[in-house]
Amino acid sequence: MFGTVVVGIGIAGLARIRDLMNPMPSSPSENLKLLGFVSRRNFGNINEAKQISLEDALRSKDIHAAFISTENRSHEETIRMFLEAGKHVLVEYPMALSAKAAHELWEMAEQKDKVLHVEHIELLTEEYKQLKKEVAGKELVKGTLHFTGSVLDENKTGFPAFSGIARLTWLIDLFGDLTVTSASREKQNDKNYSRMTVHLQTANK
Repeated sequence: MFGTVVVGIGIAGLARIRDLMNPMPSSPSENLKLLGFVSRRNFGNINEAKQISLEDALRSKDIHAAFISTENRSHEETIRMFLEAGKHVLVEYPMALSAKAAHELWEMAEQKDKVLHVEHIELLTEEYKQLKKEVAGKELVKGTLHFTGSVLDENKTGFPAFSGIARLTWLIDLFGDLTVTSASREKQNDKNYSRMTVHLQTANK
């Protein structure tokens, strides 16, 4: 069995705990054993999973991999700590708040001979797989993608573009590398409103 720990107990972290404790039959998850979770808040136990300290998770020889589900701004530091401790890492997107930091982490994982995987669960859904089939072999002429959400705390999540990075990953997976041709941002603090508009171009323009 491959010992694992979940770091961060938000929506994603709780889903990780649920799935690790109830793996699908005959799936690779059956080889993973959840040995605990790490959180700044005091929970005790969650569904028979026990809370452990970050220090214990880093030191444990029985823990081979960490699932990082914390807020965006802490991803980079947490990844570094677990790689330094000789653990494999799976992290919810985005891996870091800058491309420079992301490249450094990839290099660090390679030097440590550890897996560093950025998870984008939406790309594994049946709906997305169907969308990819429909797009295959077709040429993109023009398109618009619009999505909404609550206003995020930029201190925790980073620049607003990071709240849309999941959708950008969709587009790159569907249409290849994209170039930003222009971007603008509108803010109305009195209405707690913010909108970012980005124009992208495919390799064949």
